[in-house]
Amino acid sequence: MHNNYYFLRQLAPALTRQLQGYRVAACFSQEKDELVVGLTNGTAEFWLKAQLAGSQPLLSLPETFHRARQNSVDLLPDLLGRQAATVGVLPHDRVLRLLFLDGAALWLKLFGPRPNAVFRPHPEAAAQLFQQRVTEDATLGQGPPAAAPTREELAAHPDPARLFPTFGDVPRYWLRLHGYEAAAPPQRLRLVHQLLALLETPTAYYIVQLEGRTRLSLLPVGDVEQTLAPDPVAALRAFVPLLLGRRAYETEHRLLRLLLEKRADEATQSAALARQRLHTLEHGASHRQTADLIMANLHQIPAGAAHAEVVDFYNHDQLRTIKLKPTETPQRTAQNLYRKAKNQQLEIQQLQERIERRETEAFWCLERLEELAGLTELRALRNWRKTHGLDPTAQTKEATELPFKVFEDSGFTILVGRNAQNNDLLTQRYAHKDDLWLHAKDVTGSHVVIRQRPGQAVPEPVLERAAQLAAWYSRRKNDSLCPVTITPKKFVRKPKGAVAGQVLVEREKVVLVVPANPFERN
Repeated sequence: MHNNYYFLRQLAPALTRQLQGYRVAACFSQEKDELVVGLTNGTAEFWLKAQLAGSQPLLSLPETFHRARQNSVDLLPDLLGRQAATVGVLPHDRVLRLLFLDGAALWLKLFGPRPNAVFRPHPEAAAQLFQQRVTEDATLGQGPPAAAPTREELAAHPDPARLFPTFGDVPRYWLRLHGYEAAAPPQRLRLVHQLLALLETPTAYYIVQLEGRTRLSLLPVGDVEQTLAPDPVAALRAFVPLLLGRRAYETEHRLLRLLLEKRADEATQSAALARQRLHTLEHGASHRQTADLIMANLHQIPAGAAHAEVVDFYNHDQLRTIKLKPTETPQRTAQNLYRKAKNQQLEIQQLQERIERRETEAFWCLERLEELAGLTELRALRNWRKTHGLDPTAQTKEATELPFKVFEDSGFTILVGRNAQNNDLLTQRYAHKDDLWLHAKDVTGSHVVIRQRPGQAVPEPVLERAAQLAAWYSRRKNDSLCPVTITPKKFVRKPKGAVAGQVLVEREKVVLVVPANPFERN
């Protein structure tokens, strides 16, 4: 109810008393959709901050405010120096009006979906809009005010609460608690009058939890967390920091939960696909078996044959048809299959390792989700997030300063070159000798660097995702599997006279991965 008409109706006279003798000393914005007004009487200051965004505008009255030196824009210069006279509220609406001694007025429209601030230097002057796209607000406060329903209208209406759109959801909740919906019309009218008396002369303010939201209420409904004195300025100052902290907690908690759920799903699916591929390799005819059958039957395979039917001594002597290339000899086909068999053994080994890694990662994410459910405070949530390398802000500064594609994974920074010249810059100038360097093997592509973290080895899941990036940003992007070279940067050198992006690798480890950008947001 911090934006409800009945609370603003209490706040307005309190602000009038507070601002006697105060003049506007500053009016500026430091964030999008934020308006900050600073007033002073020469010895004290008073701050008013309006967040005019979306469907949840928020008026706060911070006791102190420190203006940033950067990203701060002065607004409404005609407002400066004017002395406050009174603060009022538009009848039966969520609009606060600051009136100045010379007739100027600042209107704060505090309801969604398009809140706004409107300033008029004098009653006949053109309106200056904070949200200039909301042009209809130029006439705000110019028409006749809304009128309250008369006694006759209330008595004649079967549902008198419908005549008060200013009630909002909290007063309507109070009515439901008191049996309004099942009551006869006379009892409904009595409940409405009782509610109006509580709203117009509250004996206290309450911070409550109601329907999953933290609210400032004029009524003791829901789970009452705090009971505050009937001082609207003090109540707003107690409520807003609590609300902002809980909004931040709820947002960050939800994003962390979604991140962990997504990582757990991706790891589970990756492990399942790897198991499926491993089963195919282990239970299907291998390249080595096929090559052995070709070599054992060379004497009966004619030159230029497109296929050969042989006895498969690996499968209970059943007949098997082997496809051949008419343009190459059976010996050459067998030789190529033996070469592929070596890669197949490497793939089996890497698939087994991948299954173990990805299942471990999925289990880790599920454990973190259980821990996340028990974190109820923002500070504890942020410390926990930092401890587990889940901080989403880690990459923002570097991403804007470095001339490469920048990705963050479990606290490790992954840099990807954009072109040949950019690859040279990344490898020769930005990469440290102990950083890990990756590149798709034997084809052109981006250089990829995983920056070292002192005392921490790069986890296998991070290494795998970086290898996927190297494959994705290469000529092998559309291959089903891509071999990727991994080595410390100190084993990568650029030969004299080499073209841009060309290097020599002295030592390497090769892994097979599916080309992908695992950091793409769907």
